[in-house]
Amino acid sequence: MELSDLKSQWNEVLFALESRNRVAWLTFFDARLASLENSLLKLDFSDPEKFSGGHSYADSREKFAPILKEVIFQITGKELEITW
Repeated sequence: MELSDLKSQWNEVLFALESRNRVAWLTFFDARLASLENSLLKLDFSDPEKFSGGHSYADSREKFAPILKEVIFQITGKELEITW
């Protein structure tokens, strides 16, 4: 799978994530898909302070990453590791 393939399916991933867990969706909806190499997806959260009050969701990323991985597999059939 190429990064462009995942980008073309990313909205579908996000819709499925939101229907499964709204807080997980809030954690990842603004992630930029930075790179995909050797089944390692790197997400970019380069603007974590854009929400007033410092809602960066940094602690939630670890908690909800397994759900995101499951949804990516459900949509794409690919098992990916996720980093940021």
